[in-house]
Amino acid sequence: MNESIQALSALLRASRRAVFFGGAGVSTESGIPDFRSTDGLYSQQWAYPPETILSHTFFQRSTAEFYRFYRQKMLFPDAKPNPAHQALAKLEERGILAAVITQNIDGLHQAAGSRHVIELHGSVHRNHCVKCGKFFSMEEILHGDGIPRCSCGGIIKPDVVLYEEQLPYDAIEDAVDAIARADLMIIGGTSLAVYPAAGFAANYRGKLVIINRSPTPMDARADLLISAPIGQTMKAVMACLEEDQTTNS
Repeated sequence: MNESIQALSALLRASRRAVFFGGAGVSTESGIPDFRSTDGLYSQQWAYPPETILSHTFFQRSTAEFYRFYRQKMLFPDAKPNPAHQALAKLEERGILAAVITQNIDGLHQAAGSRHVIELHGSVHRNHCVKCGKFFSMEEILHGDGIPRCSCGGIIKPDVVLYEEQLPYDAIEDAVDAIARADLMIIGGTSLAVYPAAGFAANYRGKLVIINRSPTPMDARADLLISAPIGQTMKAVMACLEEDQTTNS
């Protein structure tokens, strides 16, 4: 593990435009469950499979049931950034990390201080009336009952990409551009099983680091593979970088 930390620290020191690509595993250490892990939402009992409930069709046809699930299983107002989020924000502040590309919808990267965050699947913190476009916060959705409605009568929809919906064009464009310019990509906390998001990482051809507790389809291509919790890993990396900075100052 120590050798891996040293190796990742060296790659980061040499990088000028690193990009981080992350998934649900980045936020599990903040208490937000992973969809596909043994303890994740997909293993829990519900009237319908989560894939069905979190689909565009289900939202339209069974909006009340969608929101019952959404409020209970998708909103975590007390979650706080963990060492992975904090480390990535520090790397951006130091001019090493150019962008965070995330499949998560929890907003924890921004809460940690990251500024260039590309949200491929949207955010629970943004909600809009489908009729007039008025904005509503996560708290307004969380503390409401039944189907949330705007004063104009329109239904409020989370700005979250549901199954059957396309990724936001701006996010796609930003992600493709960030990856094309990157000299180092760190993939963390994702099994790379969710497409089309995982396809962005598959097209990268530069220096590649994967930090994930379970295997991914891109492991064989990685220059460095770390099978450990990402928060623990990034905390150790930042300590290593700070030690080097103190020694050299």
